Amino acid sequence: MKEVVFAVPGDLATPTGGYVYDRRIIAELAALGWQTRVLDVGDTFPRPAEAMRAAAASELARLPRHSPIVIDGLAFGVLPETAQMLRDSHRLVALVHHPLALETGLSAAEASSFRASERAALACARHVIATSAATTRMLVADFAVPLERLSMVQPGTDPAVRQPRERAAMVRLLAVGSVIPRKGYDVLVAALAKVMHLPWRLLIVGDCSRSPATTAALRADIAWLGLSDRVTLRGAVNADQLAPIYQASDLFVLPSRFEGYGMAFAEAIAHGLPVIATQAGAIPETVPAGAGILVPPDDVDALAQALAAVIEEREHLEKLAAAARAVSFPSWREQGARFAGVLEVVG
Repeated sequence: MKEVVFAVPGDLATPTGGYVYDRRIIAELAALGWQTRVLDVGDTFPRPAEAMRAAAASELARLPRHSPIVIDGLAFGVLPETAQMLRDSHRLVALVHHPLALETGLSAAEASSFRASERAALACARHVIATSAATTRMLVADFAVPLERLSMVQPGTDPAVRQPRERAAMVRLLAVGSVIPRKGYDVLVAALAKVMHLPWRLLIVGDCSRSPATTAALRADIAWLGLSDRVTLRGAVNADQLAPIYQASDLFVLPSRFEGYGMAFAEAIAHGLPVIATQAGAIPETVPAGAGILVPPDDVDALAQALAAVIEEREHLEKLAAAARAVSFPSWREQGARFAGVLEVVG
């Protein structure tokens, strides 16, 4: 039987796109007959204490040498010494959702440290899997990963049951994503404050516990801008709860400062929702032309203009929605098979 170990930092059930990717790929590999094992290397990555770093190195060194070991990039990028130690003895596969140095809010020194650490670690991987074409290009250009050691396996997207949407008096805006600086919620509420004269409501669905400071600042901005009766923070929900929320919305909006892929954008489009987002990272590749409007990141005025254009002109919104309904994405089954194909080459 084919075997693979996934080394994951923390709880695999964590409600973020990266963890969703990991657990869905693991499930698809198991369905394809792979014997899968998940190793939790610690929950404080990418900033582990030295004891946790040493424990992770010890656990990884004890893993079988004959099977691929897929290490999530949240941990792999800060384990260059471990990667160097195991590069010849173990079949290390780095899974990169997006480079660590591109997380919003890092100091210049921390970003530089992450970049150097991840570059050194990736040089030791038997193979590297990126989750988008944009990330693939970054790994080649900025991290010196040779193309022959690099594969792209983007996330899958579940098919959605679409039902006709009734036209509501208020345009129902939806944002899905953890409340962290990279998602740009501060830009979103600032833009919405500029279109308060228009009929809209916003529901934000996402983990509010990952960055308490960001959540507190967002709540303060909402109150200060006078948006408390029009913006709701729902917190994290499971997939079954999220599906009807997509169905009850008219427009998906999330002005992320960077995305390595952007699974929420694909999910929204799969549910027939048009998208307003930014031109950052892999978003232009995830959101097809015609299915949304993309603006520069951190541009409050451009975002407000895009929102006004679709809220004021419902025909424009319907045209974007029709384009969204025409888009199809690969399934998790297809992407699981692609992932398995990479592992078979490595293994």
